[in-house]
Amino acid sequence: MNLTVQKMIYGGDGLGHSPEGKTVFVPLVLPGEEVSAEVVEEKPGFIRANLNELLKPSEKRIQPACPYFGSCGGCHYQHTDYENQLEIKRAILLETLRRTAKFEWFNEVITHTDTLWYYRNRTRMKLSTQNGFALGYRRLASHELLPVKECPISSPLINRAIWHLWDLGKQGRVSQAISEIEFFVNHDDSALLLEIYGVAAAAGLQEFFRDVQLRVPELKGIGLFGLPDRHGSTLPELKESIGESFLMYQGGDWTFRVSAGSFFQTNRFLVDELVRTVVAGVSGRMALDLYAGVGLFANHLVKRFHQVFAVESAHSSASDLQANAQKNVTVVRATTEQFLQKSSNLKPDLVVADPPRAGIGETAAKLLAAQRVPRIIYVSCDPTTLARDLRWLLDSGYRMEELHLMDLFPQTFHIESLVKLVR
Repeated sequence: MNLTVQKMIYGGDGLGHSPEGKTVFVPLVLPGEEVSAEVVEEKPGFIRANLNELLKPSEKRIQPACPYFGSCGGCHYQHTDYENQLEIKRAILLETLRRTAKFEWFNEVITHTDTLWYYRNRTRMKLSTQNGFALGYRRLASHELLPVKECPISSPLINRAIWHLWDLGKQGRVSQAISEIEFFVNHDDSALLLEIYGVAAAAGLQEFFRDVQLRVPELKGIGLFGLPDRHGSTLPELKESIGESFLMYQGGDWTFRVSAGSFFQTNRFLVDELVRTVVAGVSGRMALDLYAGVGLFANHLVKRFHQVFAVESAHSSASDLQANAQKNVTVVRATTEQFLQKSSNLKPDLVVADPPRAGIGETAAKLLAAQRVPRIIYVSCDPTTLARDLRWLLDSGYRMEELHLMDLFPQTFHIESLVKLVR
C-alpha cells in the first residue's frame, strides 16, 4: 500500500490514508513523505502498518545517531533534525488542545531546550538470562527484548554501568531472578543507584553489589523491589536496600534527597529551567504544590510565599518530601482529591500541579475551580490528559496566560508542557 504521510500523532506514528480512505498509522516516517507500507493490523476504524520503502523522503530526514534506532522502542524522532522534532511536538500539542480542549491557542508556544544527548538521569531496562545474557529495551511495537549495549540519550555513567553489567552477565554473575534494572544518577552524574525488580529473595544481592561497585565505584546502593501487580494498580515497594538507599540531587537552589522508587524529573539539564519557569513572577500568602514528589517546586516557592502546602501520596516520595521540606513547607501525605476535599477554606494564591500521565482528573479540576484559585500552573507529561483537564478549568472561568513546551525528552515523542492559568 502506498500513501502520503499527512502529519505526526502523539505516540510517534505518522498518519496517512489508504487508497480506500481508511486512516493508517505508520512509525519511522515524517510529514510529507510518500511511502510504501505493509499492513500489520486492521481494525474497523484504522490500519496499523510498518514502513516498507521510502518513495519520496522528507528533506528533513537525517541519519540516526543511534545504531538501535528503528528497532528500539525508546526513541521515535532520531531520523529528523532537532528543529523539526520541536515543530512536530508543537503541532501535536496545539492540535490536541484544539481537538480535546476545544481551544485554539494563537500565541507563542514558549519552547525550552538544552542538550540533545546523554540527558536522561533514569533508565529502565529489561533483563533476560534465557539463551544467554541480554539487557535492553523492548523492540518497537513489541514486548520482545532488544539487546542494547549503549544508549545515547542516557547519561555517560549509566552507559558505563550498562557496559559492565553486560560483562558480568556474560560471566554468569547476574541473578536469573532479576527481570528489570533501573539506573538512576544524580545531577552531575557522579553517583548511581540501581533499582532491581522481580527478585523473590535477596540471596546473592550483596555479592552482586560488590561486583558492580568494583567496576563502577560511583554505585552508592541497590534497592530491591517486587513487580507491580498484573493490573498495574499498585506500585512496587522497596523490600530491601544494600548500601545507600538514596542520592542527593541538586535541583535549582536546593539539594534533595531522592530515594530508590521516588519520582524526580528525568532530564539532567532542564530541571533548573523548569523550576525557574514555574516560580517566575509569582508570590503571595499561600501556595499549594500538588503531586509534590520530593519537593522540587515546594522548596522553591518558600521565598515567594509565607506558607506552602506540599501534597504527595506515594510512600517513598512523601518520605523524601518530609526530609527535604523547608520550615514553611507543610507536608501532607494524601491524594490531591483527599486534600482538596478537606481544605476548601485555605484560599491559596497559587496552585502548582505536576500530576502523572493520568492528569489531575475531573474531581480535582472541579475542586480547584470551586476554590476560585487566582492562578494555576499545570505541568503535564501527557497532552491528551492536559487538554481534557484544561477544558474543565476553562469552562470554570480560567484563561490561559502562557503555554510552554519543556522538551525534557529529545529524540522521543514524549511532550512535557506547562500551562499558566489565571482568572
